Amino acid sequence: MTHHIRTLTGGIQSLLDEQRDFVVITLVAIRGSAPQVLGAQAVVATDGLCFGTVGGGKIEAAAVKHAQQILNSQHVEPELVKWNLQTDIGMTCGGEVQLFFQRHGATTWPIAVFGAGHVAQGLVRLLLTLDCQITCIDPRQEWLDKLPDDPKLNCVCSAMPAELVVGMPDRTFFVLMSQGHATDLPVLAEILRSRKPPFVGVIGSRQKASVLRRDLQSEGLTEELASQFQCPIGLKLGNNTPSEIAVSIVAQLIEVRDNGV
Repeated sequence: MTHHIRTLTGGIQSLLDEQRDFVVITLVAIRGSAPQVLGAQAVVATDGLCFGTVGGGKIEAAAVKHAQQILNSQHVEPELVKWNLQTDIGMTCGGEVQLFFQRHGATTWPIAVFGAGHVAQGLVRLLLTLDCQITCIDPRQEWLDKLPDDPKLNCVCSAMPAELVVGMPDRTFFVLMSQGHATDLPVLAEILRSRKPPFVGVIGSRQKASVLRRDLQSEGLTEELASQFQCPIGLKLGNNTPSEIAVSIVAQLIEVRDNGV
């Protein structure tokens, strides 16, 4: 038991250090037969079971799938589920299990802004008033230097911004507003290939969106995958000044965060 606790706590600490979201599953009740003891725990991240077990087989497969659904949603509240082993899980033996799912991980809202131009300057300043952690990436140090010095803001000067996508925290919202189509495209392609984020948006027109979809498919992405981004971005409010465009984008990000729309 001591070894199990050390494995569990050590693994959880590693996930926290990596800023990864995860779900701890605890077997809290059994009626009938079940292939594990009360109190058994498993830890699941977006890519599957990390360590621990709540019984293996069909019970564990269903529990892992449910935990991944939680991680891929905006759901953050703990959840207690009761499953009938025959009707819900498809096992031959009778009985019921109750499992407690508790989400953990990054406590702040991660947002990656690619570009530090005029709209991004207004966007980042507005986002800093919210409970979020922002990464702003641009190859132009002089534009990054215009942004406020704030512990919630990480400025990264990089000529290869697409390479930074894979290291972003789980549940990152991606906002692309770099110098144009040529610089947005490789970042967008990498996001769609390697991530399943709750939001991917590119500043621009419907015509730009059409060109991006065409070019993404030319790079080998499927038609479905090449359409999984929003462009234009921002709610339909305000005028076309950088500051009011920024307000409309923040409003949309909050709407997606809270409602998953």
